[in-house]
Amino acid sequence: MPIPIMSANSAGRILIIYASYGDGHLQAARAIRDALERQGIEANRIKLVDLMAEASPLLNEVSRRFYLHSYSKMPTLYGWVYDRTRPMKHDSLFGGWLHSFGREKLHRLLLSERPDAIVYTFPVFAAPSSRRRSYPPIPTSAVVTDFDLHCRWVHPHVDRYFVATDDLKSELVRLGIVERRITVSGIPIKQSFNALRPNAQWFAKYGLPEDRPIVLVMAGAAGVMPDVPEVCEALLQDNAVTVAVVCGRNETLEDSLRSRFHNELSDRMDRRLHLFGYVDTIHELMAVADCLVTKPGGITLSEGLAAGLPLFIYRPVPGQEKNNALYLHSKGAAHIARHPQELSDAIRSLLHNPIALTLHQQAARMLGRSGAADTVALDILRQCLIMEEASSPTHY
Repeated sequence: MPIPIMSANSAGRILIIYASYGDGHLQAARAIRDALERQGIEANRIKLVDLMAEASPLLNEVSRRFYLHSYSKMPTLYGWVYDRTRPMKHDSLFGGWLHSFGREKLHRLLLSERPDAIVYTFPVFAAPSSRRRSYPPIPTSAVVTDFDLHCRWVHPHVDRYFVATDDLKSELVRLGIVERRITVSGIPIKQSFNALRPNAQWFAKYGLPEDRPIVLVMAGAAGVMPDVPEVCEALLQDNAVTVAVVCGRNETLEDSLRSRFHNELSDRMDRRLHLFGYVDTIHELMAVADCLVTKPGGITLSEGLAAGLPLFIYRPVPGQEKNNALYLHSKGAAHIARHPQELSDAIRSLLHNPIALTLHQQAARMLGRSGAADTVALDILRQCLIMEEASSPTHY
């Protein structure tokens, strides 16, 4: 039930800043928006802004393409840059330069929108230098969308941090952030992952069998996970499993798989390979799957954990995704593989070992936090209430 956070006279406007480097930052922003709406904030009072795209379209497109191509073209370079800049400070030459992008655009937005709170799902903190200008202080929150902490997220003018794990909270404390400003919320995902359970209708909807294990392979929203055809070949060696592949928006990948596995796809009586493009209702596929093969983006991993799926991470790219993979592996919730046959052998070993499968499922559920978006939304609205009460005249 929505709680009365804002007064009737309050605008209750929330500005959510994201970036279009992959789908994760946008998905987190949308999850928070939906949670705010569930708390009674009207949709027209929540504004999502891709700050980099609006402030500098050309630079945004160039950097976005570099990010996407880094997986297949230059992963080592991307990882080197990430690792070298991981400990950087906000006031370093490079850190200050990164946080300067979109500053004037955001200043204009703050003047026009007059938000009661700013939420970042991407670390480009352009607002703080503007907070001293022509509007009152605005509560500012950072929602870290990975299981790894790059110091780009750490900024003295961020009022609240929302992180995935207790380990990330401890890391922020070691960096000097006051503990009460940090909430272990999990990474915001869709409400549809709350108390997710298999549904017989979903098996029928996607043409998947209920009587054999299902391996869900997710190539990412852009379909950039490497070696997907070879992974499918290796997985299909086990006649006891069905493989469902989500190609995302990569039509070239989907077409190549349809061509390569024409015979397997044409067998309607015993089809063991199923191909899908971009799936908006991914929770349904995760609910009927027995394990998940994926690239280790923070959102997809959080969704898999919330669904209680054993995670198999294939050839993680150096940088935050590799660190995501290593963290979940250390918690017993993920297996990392670098070759198709290694991946297939690990999945076969798990699916045919009920005890090991149960332990992996338990490890996933212990880390999964399906209610993260609601936690973030409620905390943001409490900040707004505190600011509203502080600015109201005191009556005796």
